[in-house]
Amino acid sequence: MVSDAFADRKFKKLVLFDVDGTLSLARQSASPEMIALLRDLRKLSAIGFVGGSDMVKILEQLGSNATEEFDYAFAENGLTAYKFGKPLESQSFIKFVGEERYKKLVSFILHYIADMDIPIKRGTFVEFRNGMINVSPIGRNATIAERLDFQAYDKEHGLREKFVKILQEKFADYGLTYSIGGQISFDVFPHGWDKTYALNHVQDEGFEEIHFFGDKTYKGGNDYEIFSDPRTIGHTVSSPADTQRILKEMFFQS
Repeated sequence: MVSDAFADRKFKKLVLFDVDGTLSLARQSASPEMIALLRDLRKLSAIGFVGGSDMVKILEQLGSNATEEFDYAFAENGLTAYKFGKPLESQSFIKFVGEERYKKLVSFILHYIADMDIPIKRGTFVEFRNGMINVSPIGRNATIAERLDFQAYDKEHGLREKFVKILQEKFADYGLTYSIGGQISFDVFPHGWDKTYALNHVQDEGFEEIHFFGDKTYKGGNDYEIFSDPRTIGHTVSSPADTQRILKEMFFQS
């Protein structure tokens, strides 16, 4: 039975969403139409987002009050978590890895990027987050146009895929998972700290079903683990417009 906190919702379900490519275009703001649809959906069902980015970046895309507009707000795969706008217990990547091992990992990554032959490089190649690090060969300071160019270049040359394979071999004893997501980067985090980590926060709520919407649901994509988890019903989308279409068919058809 669903908990009393959600007893007023018509559907005793939880609908979770990836952010980039699902609720908004990559690193852009969600449209007013999407926000309005989510508000209507919340009247019928519990909703939440599960993003790989830190909360600051996600709030730039979903609105400064997104932790209150969603029942659950999960940044960094749920390692930073909110329920009804109030923070839940968080975890730390640096505590798991340790400073010395972390320093070796990051030093290797930066040397590797320095030697990579790619058309352009910008800034912030390694972004330290609470529950993971994000690695970008081009740098996270790239413009939207530069991101798109790199995405096409990477698709042809497989830069991120090769990078990840080398790290998996070099740091095999670190207990880390490497997940390619978005347009320009990949995430590095301890085994089990993928987006399924967010499910730990909701497993005792008694939802009849947990639905997940994401665009990187293929093996190796950062939505794959939660999409294929037996606790969820996965939906692959190609764009925010696709997300809206499926939601309308699922919840708003008379």
